[in-house]
Amino acid sequence: MKKIITISVGILLIIAVLGLSGFYIWSQQTYKASEEVASYVDLDNIQKEENWLVFEPKEKAKSGIILYPGAKVEPEAYSYYAQGIADKGYLVIVPKVNLNFALLDINQADLIRDEFSDITNWYVGGHSLGGVAAASYAYDHLENVRGLILLGSYPSDSNDFSETDLPTLSLYAEFDGLTTTDKIADTNYLLSSDATLYEVKGGNHAQFGMYGIQDGDGKATISAKEQQDELVDETLKWLNHYQR
Repeated sequence: MKKIITISVGILLIIAVLGLSGFYIWSQQTYKASEEVASYVDLDNIQKEENWLVFEPKEKAKSGIILYPGAKVEPEAYSYYAQGIADKGYLVIVPKVNLNFALLDINQADLIRDEFSDITNWYVGGHSLGGVAAASYAYDHLENVRGLILLGSYPSDSNDFSETDLPTLSLYAEFDGLTTTDKIADTNYLLSSDATLYEVKGGNHAQFGMYGIQDGDGKATISAKEQQDELVDETLKWLNHYQR
């Protein structure tokens, strides 16, 4: 019996190691920023810290925005969107998350807020699973977060904002094959009483960043730049409303 138990434990350990190894390999197969990004943003001049990318406005920042990347998407893929927001007076930080999976590094926002302690108003947001991470952080830090920005994303069931009035912006896309419009509709009940929803007509999931094609996504009928410009415009409209 003792021998059987020992063998069973050994098999379970092997399965666990193989599972962790498989996850690590999967997490390193990342979506890199497309060449298109470099034609709009000077990637060499982005302020790259050890744990995050920094997009600073020319003048004193109105507020700060922490933007969690989608699973396996490299932070640079959000440079166009982040720079567009920064150009209008907001500090935008895109964290580099552990194993390229924001849910494993939700509390990066604490480090960012400590590093940029002169900023008193903070919004958190994210794309896809990065939005799930942002919602989790916001839910646990309602007193420290001024608003939540969801890009092709929605909160998990355990983060129900329906009894809060946290300002929330949910941007979703018509042809998103991963965070579909049906999923957005089915999870609306989790959003706060002060939620704004906006559909990008012709957009898809991957074009919430700029990193090319993503498996399982729908086909966009607008360009990545067109989608990004619309996202920037709607985000700024929403942010400026709450700056009053």
